[in-house]
Amino acid sequence: MIDLHDTFKQISKLDISGYGKDFLLTWEKSNDDIKATLFLAELFKEMHRQGLTYKTFDSGLALSIFRDNSTRTRFSFASAANALGLEVADLDEEKSQIAHGETVRETANMISFMTDVIGIRDDMFLGEGNTYMREVAEAVQTGYEEGNLHQRPALVNLQCDIDHPTQSMSDLAMLQKTFGSLENLQGKKIAMSWAYSPSYGKPLSVPQGIVGLLTRFGMDVTLAHPEGYGLIPDVIDIAGRQAKASGGSFSVVNDMKEAFDGADIVYPKSWAPYHVMEKRTELLKASDRDGLKSLEKEALANNAGFTDWECDEEKMSVTKDGKALYMHCLPADITDVSCEKGEVSKSVFDRYRKDTYIEASFKPFVIASMMFLGRLDDPINTLGKILNKSEKRF
Repeated sequence: MIDLHDTFKQISKLDISGYGKDFLLTWEKSNDDIKATLFLAELFKEMHRQGLTYKTFDSGLALSIFRDNSTRTRFSFASAANALGLEVADLDEEKSQIAHGETVRETANMISFMTDVIGIRDDMFLGEGNTYMREVAEAVQTGYEEGNLHQRPALVNLQCDIDHPTQSMSDLAMLQKTFGSLENLQGKKIAMSWAYSPSYGKPLSVPQGIVGLLTRFGMDVTLAHPEGYGLIPDVIDIAGRQAKASGGSFSVVNDMKEAFDGADIVYPKSWAPYHVMEKRTELLKASDRDGLKSLEKEALANNAGFTDWECDEEKMSVTKDGKALYMHCLPADITDVSCEKGEVSKSVFDRYRKDTYIEASFKPFVIASMMFLGRLDDPINTLGKILNKSEKRF
């Protein structure tokens, strides 16, 4: 349990004057922006636990655009919007004029006349998702400046080809809860490792989000993957620079057990190789079904050479005291449960199942925090008024 007013004081001491309207990449935010988002998410979560409302809007729309399937993020976005008092609508592009050639600029303005927040998930096309989000952001900013829109909607990245900030911030909240504070993360080792999966097209954004965020807090971050399964080079460079600046470390190894050795936290998660995602993007844009089938066959055959990259009891035994925290964004590929051979053994996942659910439970509050801080002109003053009311939700 956290003290609501003490947490509010922590937030009010932070400089969030440059927070901006959009949350697109964690490494574009200042340390104070990151802390404010995290602390506010924890405050909202505690208010919800106590049955207190933090409803902020009397009306308004939160619009979601999901270009990929989603369970946790989709319902977290809806829950976050509802808690703030916003009505949720989902843009089904197949039922819009986008299919008839409507431009991104036009669509962005048409959906934003009375919209307060836009959440976008676009992780299918490498080099496209984050670019699309920025095009939407530019369009609504221009629409606001030209007077077409009465207000400038805030944009939240619900996962793109580069980053998954709502997930990595939820992971950071889980780590703060587990180790007591952000300061206590200094020197802790996390192994962000590729793991075997019987599928081939999983995005790069989760591992990139982890190394792009946790290197800012003095942690010893080890990225592990087989040869040929590297991430976007620019993100690797960012992680290295951030680790050096924070007093932590960042390394890349090609052995899962080596990465797990002495680790306080392990995060085994499958992803597709960077070059495979590049090729997959070209084939998807060309609607080349035969090419996609051929690429999938080739990628799965390559994955099959690394079935031993599984988070099992043997590898967990070499972590710190054999009790490292297991993390996953879910759903995990669980050996002998969801697949014959997967990312994690049944015994390991069963032991940490509750922890992964707690990890996921931060996401609605993280998204609400991003909405609140991005959309309001004076979020601290508004938050103070909400806390002083302390009204029950029911």
